[in-house]
Amino acid sequence: MGCPVSALAPRPAVDPLEDIALVNLTDKQKGMIKESWSSIQQDITRAGIIMFVRLFESHPECKEVFFEFRGVDDTEMLRVNKELRAHGLRVMSFVEKSVARLHEPEVLEKLAFDLGRKHYGYKAIPKYFIYVMPEFIRAIQPILKDALTPELEDAWKALFVYLTGMMRQGYLEEERRQRKAGAPPTIERPDRKHSAI
Repeated sequence: MGCPVSALAPRPAVDPLEDIALVNLTDKQKGMIKESWSSIQQDITRAGIIMFVRLFESHPECKEVFFEFRGVDDTEMLRVNKELRAHGLRVMSFVEKSVARLHEPEVLEKLAFDLGRKHYGYKAIPKYFIYVMPEFIRAIQPILKDALTPELEDAWKALFVYLTGMMRQGYLEEERRQRKAGAPPTIERPDRKHSAI
């Protein structure tokens, strides 16, 4: 165990995202999130657009998942794009559902897990999920202004870490299921019924 030879033995690769879904929000954090959501909700569409425009600016590779936006490099064209507006609203609706279920952990877990499974079909790989978090924070900052304290920001980050961790688990479960079935991955296009991130 403690001998020098065992220290040289290869260790299994540890995925830093493996334990990400175990994040627990305190009741205080849940309350802060719910309270701030009532302000964010007032400008939900704008926040969704800002979030995705900034996501595409900071991580242009994410556009490859979206057929509609692949060739669009003009930021102003993205801001007025109807599909981007609709997708941003779907994502913000998912956040709204998550906030509403903060005190129902089993329901919240299933909601995020199922969304992750759907993202396997969209070919939206799990590493993209967490990219949304900083852009969400940046998008809500102009809405909340000074109310976005470091403590509130940490609470939102903890929620996103939890949600994206559960989504990742759902994605990986669907990937395993598809491989076991021998089916090639399909590309699903989110419609208005889906809440996709």
